[in-house]
Amino acid sequence: MKLIFMGTPDFAVPSLERLLADGHTVSLVVTQPDKPVGRKQILTPPAVKACALSHDLPVYQPTSMRTPEALERLAQEEAEAIIVVAYGKILPKPVLDLTPYGCINVHGSLLPRYRGAAPVQWAVINGDAESGVTTMQLDEGVDTGDILLMARRPLDDTITGGELFDLLAEDGAALLSETLTRLQAGTLQATPQPEEGACYASMLDKSMCPLDWRKPAVTLHNQVRGMNPWPVATCRVEDKGMKVFVTRVGEPTEAIPGTVVSQQPLAVACGDGRTLILEEIQAEGSRRMMAADYLRGHPIAPGTVLG
Repeated sequence: MKLIFMGTPDFAVPSLERLLADGHTVSLVVTQPDKPVGRKQILTPPAVKACALSHDLPVYQPTSMRTPEALERLAQEEAEAIIVVAYGKILPKPVLDLTPYGCINVHGSLLPRYRGAAPVQWAVINGDAESGVTTMQLDEGVDTGDILLMARRPLDDTITGGELFDLLAEDGAALLSETLTRLQAGTLQATPQPEEGACYASMLDKSMCPLDWRKPAVTLHNQVRGMNPWPVATCRVEDKGMKVFVTRVGEPTEAIPGTVVSQQPLAVACGDGRTLILEEIQAEGSRRMMAADYLRGHPIAPGTVLG
């Protein structure tokens, strides 16, 4: 098929690579403009742009898809379908209706659960037993279009948001391949999304990072997993901040929530009478390391109350 591909972050890269491997013609790659990154604010291209350029594909980076110029640029391609994977902006109806097969989207959840910007991370934060990917026909809503195919993946209680992100990116690429094959063969039937069970996955930000020790240990463990590698769960040790990357649920305790119960392992009392064991941390002014290694030079006495 002759396709336009729209995507921005690294989640979309495996899908673009798979389209090319399957022999489709990607005549244009649309991605968001380069953005300043890091402390030095270095102008950096999106992951999809870097991938496209490595394959000598033409790249288009409009600031908006709602201009006549943007629509005209897409129309020039006379594509059969537009593939959208984590592009990052809602598309207007003229774009949705531009090609014979419309806009086909890969979304990182089992719709209608987790519509929105951060479906992968919220599945982990909420402690879901499974996640997956969905291909759907985009409409004017936020991830409300008809479902084409789904692929499910069971989750254990150790997987992080970053690990699931990488797995679902690959799952999404495989599901996209199957979706296009079946669409061309005429063997795929779109199914309207049910509203029952629908929820919205808001974008994560650093205001969500602090650990509230009054919550159950498993809730905090899931928060740590879901926010790894970004924006990373945090707590305070006296007057200094600490990032928490890896934890596990510990033993019962009667200590007040937030109290350090032991150093080896570094166990902190939580609101449900269990401890949360901090296994991998990064103290302020230090590098990321195992808690046991950090504590050899920076002991945190039992009885210390973390913020």
